[in-house]
Amino acid sequence: MKLAITGGTGFVGGRLLGLAVEQGHEVMALTRRSQNERRGVTWVQGALDNRLALQRLVDHADAVIHVAGVISAPDAAGFEKGNVTGTLGLLAAATASGVHRFVHVSSLAAREPKLSLYGASKARSEELVQRSGLDWAIVRPPAVYGPGDQETLDLFKAARLGLVPLPPKGRISLIHADDLSRLLLALAADDAPAKLLVEPDDGREGGWTHREFAEALASAQDRRALSLSVPASLVRFGARVDGLLRRGKAKLTPDRAAYFCHPDWTVDPDRRPPASLWQPQVPTPAGLRQTADWYEQQGWL
Repeated sequence: MKLAITGGTGFVGGRLLGLAVEQGHEVMALTRRSQNERRGVTWVQGALDNRLALQRLVDHADAVIHVAGVISAPDAAGFEKGNVTGTLGLLAAATASGVHRFVHVSSLAAREPKLSLYGASKARSEELVQRSGLDWAIVRPPAVYGPGDQETLDLFKAARLGLVPLPPKGRISLIHADDLSRLLLALAADDAPAKLLVEPDDGREGGWTHREFAEALASAQDRRALSLSVPASLVRFGARVDGLLRRGKAKLTPDRAAYFCHPDWTVDPDRRPPASLWQPQVPTPAGLRQTADWYEQQGWL
């Protein structure tokens, strides 16, 4: 296939590009900045608010895989621009170019649109996709990890030191970036089911408690660690402090604090992808060890 991909310079998108090329697909990838040449990938300079760039991106494409999005912004306008307006522009470009297949990467946060600005923006982006008239598929990943991920790096570091601070008691689902990438490519195929909303994970029923996840992070590094459930009030206070210290570069924003403190970010078993289409291949303990080894090789740990 000829695939038009956004978010290819990010963590998940980068793994997706590599797998797409391995499978023999021709890839057009959107980028804001100049990139080094990459076998099998044609870079298209521009952003989601650049109509001409989006037209070049989707020209003669068989399918669009929309990975790009904003996970942290200072206000609602930032999420609206990155997750809603950007999706609308890409849908318009795909429609104008006659592309029918549109795979949209959303988030479990879309299930709780009143909980966070991020979740609300993802829910609105899903509505746009569903009303587009295209042969759409929407994927709501849980927590994604794997080599190259910087979001979970601090947790790996904490587990290595023996104490992992976590949000209030709850459960999460996990998925390796390579498994997620395989699903996105499967959904981009001509014969894949259309008008499908799925929530994929590693296949572990009931997901992982925060304590189990902390233990798995430590075990992946041949360590033992204690987990510390931080009260929601302290998480919110930490977000305010992070905002004061790092301002626009803060990682723990009030919006993310609200998201982290929700007690259940496990997938809905009834929304798992059809087994005939896709099944996870990376067991989480093995995937976490692979990720830890990669961090070490890069000098990140």
